[in-house]
Amino acid sequence: MPQQTSSSPAKLVLEDGRAFFGEAFGASGSRFGEVCFNTSMTGYQEVITDPSYRGQIVAMTYPLIGNYGVNALDAESHEPHVRGFVIEELSELTSNWRSEESLADYFKRWNIIGIQGVDTRALTKHLRSRGAMKSMLTTEAISDEEAAKQAAVSDGTVGMDFVQEVSQPDYRWDPKSVESRCWVQRNPRRTEHEAESATSDVFEPLPPAKYRIVAYDFGIKRNILRRLRQNGFQVEVVNAKTSAADVLARNPDGVFLSNGPGDPSALDYIHREVKDLIGQKPIFAICLGHQILGHAFGGKTFKLKFGHRGGNQPVKDLRSDKIAITSQNHGYAVDDASLPSNIEVTHLNLNDQTVEGLRHKEEPVFCVQYHPEAAPGPHDARYFFEEFANLIDQTRS
Repeated sequence: MPQQTSSSPAKLVLEDGRAFFGEAFGASGSRFGEVCFNTSMTGYQEVITDPSYRGQIVAMTYPLIGNYGVNALDAESHEPHVRGFVIEELSELTSNWRSEESLADYFKRWNIIGIQGVDTRALTKHLRSRGAMKSMLTTEAISDEEAAKQAAVSDGTVGMDFVQEVSQPDYRWDPKSVESRCWVQRNPRRTEHEAESATSDVFEPLPPAKYRIVAYDFGIKRNILRRLRQNGFQVEVVNAKTSAADVLARNPDGVFLSNGPGDPSALDYIHREVKDLIGQKPIFAICLGHQILGHAFGGKTFKLKFGHRGGNQPVKDLRSDKIAITSQNHGYAVDDASLPSNIEVTHLNLNDQTVEGLRHKEEPVFCVQYHPEAAPGPHDARYFFEEFANLIDQTRS
């Protein structure tokens, strides 16, 4: 069905004064955030609902967005987290049998401003040249100069703790082993009754839950939780403020540190608790969790010029010399020169040589900067969930 889009003008103004113009869809008004770009060709709904994008305005480099609509099953959290969305062209037709809502209607419902008609190639080249910067996305009558001034004094991501905004109260993930099942193509010739009764035709069965772990929610994506359960983990999710003592009192087989938004150096209260967990239980961390582990090891993080966001980042495993194409979403990196001698760098980004993986040489602890669960992106790195299971088995024995 055709999308009901607004024809009102909108503009994105960067703090350096560069302005990009287009048409608004979804909500109206003004929003502020650090503007970044994502190079994924699909998965815009997963991007919009990823808590790691809290505080950011996201531009998609793929030119046509919205063509398959939005559905509840593909959301990575209970709500969208982007402050604004920048695209070249919004599809006038939502054409997919799983679609439940158009992107424009979804944004209107959640009060998010989208802008289409933007030269996202020019925007991306500008950010790659000048670096990430704060911005204002607005449908209001305001001069470019004033918008740039307001953007410059707004909050970016540096020094920001967005984790407290996205971390949820404690819960057990998928206690009935239903939400984590792998969806498979439904036979369109089956009747609705037959499809509902023949669950093997819709979902793949889950393995038994062999391991009981605690997962810190710094902004965890649902697909991470699904992958953990699909690899035999029973997951108890805890809030970011949970103490190490509380985690250890639950006596899990292992601890998982999730992805999340904001500046990792602003999370001192989390660094302390994670440091107390090292050597107590096997630990696996990704994305923000990887950066938090870097701080807990005694290292530091720094802000990347324009970040790594998309499904085409090449990473080299220094242990095997194998290359993986990975899904990434981060604006900070661990400084390898700041790490102590008992920490080994295991993976490097081949575009800029930044750290993509670490392991402790004496304790059962390892982490990667990228997203082995993908969603969206390639599946080259799924094996890390199996590595976590093997690490727990080795520790048990």
